[in-house]
Amino acid sequence: MLNNLKIDSESEIPKYRQVVDLFISDIEAGIFKQGQRIPSINEMSEELLLSRDTVEKAYVYMKKKGILMAVRGKGYYVNQVNVSRNLKICLVFNKLSNYKRSIYYAFVKTLGAKASVDVFIYNYNLDEFEAIVSNNLNNYDYFVILPHFRNENANFSEVIKKIPQEKVLIVDRFLDKLKDYPVVYQEYDKDIQSALSCGLDLLRKYTRLNLVFPQTEFYPPYIVRGFQIFCQVHGFQFTIIDRMEDTDICQGEAYIIVSDDDLYAFIRKVKQKNWTLGKDCGVVAYNENQVKEILCDGITTISTNHEEIGQLAAQMILTQKFEQIKSPFEFIRRNSL
Repeated sequence: MLNNLKIDSESEIPKYRQVVDLFISDIEAGIFKQGQRIPSINEMSEELLLSRDTVEKAYVYMKKKGILMAVRGKGYYVNQVNVSRNLKICLVFNKLSNYKRSIYYAFVKTLGAKASVDVFIYNYNLDEFEAIVSNNLNNYDYFVILPHFRNENANFSEVIKKIPQEKVLIVDRFLDKLKDYPVVYQEYDKDIQSALSCGLDLLRKYTRLNLVFPQTEFYPPYIVRGFQIFCQVHGFQFTIIDRMEDTDICQGEAYIIVSDDDLYAFIRKVKQKNWTLGKDCGVVAYNENQVKEILCDGITTISTNHEEIGQLAAQMILTQKFEQIKSPFEFIRRNSL
């Protein structure tokens, strides 16, 4: 049994997970039968040249998964032979947008065949979010959560704490109440300041900067704060606009637009006036995509790399190296400014 086993010390996969994979391979191959006793922790430690703690961690993991059962004074036994090494992941989104789709596709592609992913949408609603968590606590190996709620003061951190911490990965924002949790995050207030600073030479052409920030869409309010700080530091006149559809655009001013719907409404207004973007008025759009690259000869964007967020989250799970990583944010110059 377990012939010619090797642990790859250079692999990014933790050694205890390699031990788990070895056992699952042997169970699938029929080497270990249901109810059969497996080698002791000490025996496996000697055979694989691993520390006792590493092997014990693998056995405890398999016991939690129901693969093994422990019998006091006798050791570990195979509890089930219908096993799969695929991880089950619960991906919890506040809504499904182009931005979220980019994260999802990159996340799933990076995981490949090593995991299955189910997506749940809670529509910014704390009750819906709590129901998703409560109904699935024992169904998944990991919960990957994007936490955005209608009420920023909602006590959603307590809901997340119902999940064992080792199963949770936060995506998109850093939460002070969950400061010890792994996360791939944006810093919305600082990101908009640093990105717009990269286009300061272009923005200086305009007499006023307008942030189009729809109040009903539940975008992070930190964007507004960062925009206000940027304008105050650099001496810009500025305005916060709710919806582009209800607003007349002004010549000689630039618009920073968060929502794609508002961007399209803005472009319609520009065309109605027969103006030229980058000359009569300017626009910067949030969230890069292929459409903005070609729309109106190129829309300037400020954006995080959505695909990279998905990739980083998946890599943490695959390698078991859980960290706190800030997602890069960039300013992409095009003809609209």
